[in-house]
Amino acid sequence: MTQRKVEYWVIPPQADAEFVANMEQVLETYEKPYDRDCPVVCMDEQPVQLVKETRQAMAGTEERPRRVEYERAGTASIFLFSEPLGCWRQATARERRTKAERAVEVAGLLEGRYGDCAKLILVCDNLNTHTKGAFYEVFEPSRARQLVRRLEFCYTPKHGSWLNIAENELSSMTRQCLGGRRMGELRVLQEEVSAWATDVNRRQRGVDWQMRVEDARCKLKSVYPKIMM
Repeated sequence: MTQRKVEYWVIPPQADAEFVANMEQVLETYEKPYDRDCPVVCMDEQPVQLVKETRQAMAGTEERPRRVEYERAGTASIFLFSEPLGCWRQATARERRTKAERAVEVAGLLEGRYGDCAKLILVCDNLNTHTKGAFYEVFEPSRARQLVRRLEFCYTPKHGSWLNIAENELSSMTRQCLGGRRMGELRVLQEEVSAWATDVNRRQRGVDWQMRVEDARCKLKSVYPKIMM
């Protein structure tokens, strides 16, 4: 049996000024009071394997467990947006997870739910596809400029995806909606994640983010550079 050693970093293993700078920016953004004209929205994505059953399941017996025959039916990507102070989230699914799909999803928010807002602060991972330029690859320049003018990115640092509240929402959705289930069609996945978001929004579940900048400076002291005078 071959064993592989895999390292997962939650925080940098040593002092990292760039990590600290981006972390404090995110934490400071979460500390802002609710502003209807400039809401804070978190975004994250998750790939999903579509799986469909190829024949009706065979009931289990004393000799054999229940048997299911299935096959892979491609992949999809879930896009999740969460407004922590607005007690709101939205989950959608698309075939791909390219910069074009992201731009279309964000544009839908800027021109829909947040159409009357002067600006939208978007917390997301610092990927090369999470850029303002993506809008110019999808929309005409005039429309792209209108969207970009109202959008402010707030990037989580490398090794700091845990700072993105949308990642926590995705984890909850996976456990409550997708766990242990096989979905073979994109349409079914779209319906299920949308129903999950609708149900959670109806119960008005908010997000109580506890970590503040002062907490980080105390509990994560090891990642702060030593100042040399």
